[in-house]
Amino acid sequence: MADIVTEEPAHEPTSFIDSAKEKITEIFDRDDSSSSSDGKTKDKKSFPVPSNKDKTSWKDKPVHSLLGGGKAADIFLWRSKRKSMAILGFATIIWAFFEMIEYHLLSLVCHLLILVLGGHFLWSNTLNFLYRCPQFPQVAIEEETALQVALVLRLEINNALEVLREIAAGKDLKEFLAVIAGLWIVSIAGSCCSLLTLVYMCFVLLHTVPLLYVRHKDKADVYLEKAEAEFKKQFDVLQEKVLSRVPSLQSKDKKHA
Repeated sequence: MADIVTEEPAHEPTSFIDSAKEKITEIFDRDDSSSSSDGKTKDKKSFPVPSNKDKTSWKDKPVHSLLGGGKAADIFLWRSKRKSMAILGFATIIWAFFEMIEYHLLSLVCHLLILVLGGHFLWSNTLNFLYRCPQFPQVAIEEETALQVALVLRLEINNALEVLREIAAGKDLKEFLAVIAGLWIVSIAGSCCSLLTLVYMCFVLLHTVPLLYVRHKDKADVYLEKAEAEFKKQFDVLQEKVLSRVPSLQSKDKKHA
């Protein structure tokens, strides 16, 4: 009798744990089947896009957070003047090499390789006979750094693709039209100048416009409010004359209503 009493409490919790595990697995199987039927994968769940309710006005956010924060925002806002001057000067030198002097990328790479190989040859064959110089350092990319860079690129690309998917879905019409207008302006600018000049102009604007906005925030907010009000007026006119006549958009509005 004593053996039976000791075995019963050990058997009951194991059966309870097994039943609980079965219930949990059934719940997860139902969730997986519902998510697969909706066409949503686990990768897409890991990159959520914020809803319109979570969006705050651009006036409430500081410029540092709008620029992404971190060291890049510090450089764009000239909080470390030496780094900002060095990066902007280096970008200017590269732009001058390729645009003003008409230097080509392939020629630059070949000339740099000639200098590196020639220096290494002189270092290893002539200077070591005269002086006991240290060996030329071995340059190699570690596996951990390569994996970290690959993971960061994967996250950024997946986030960008998710944002583009949400824009193309047409849930936010203003955002969709703004992206189309921005791409159209960039295409016009690309036909007028080269890609390197366009990238350099954007780089210079990132180093000047945020700083000027922080110094003259009150005046800039007034002009931005006027521009935003004018954009809303033009969008309302476009919606009344053009978008209201599109049948697909009308059906979407009725569904949301």
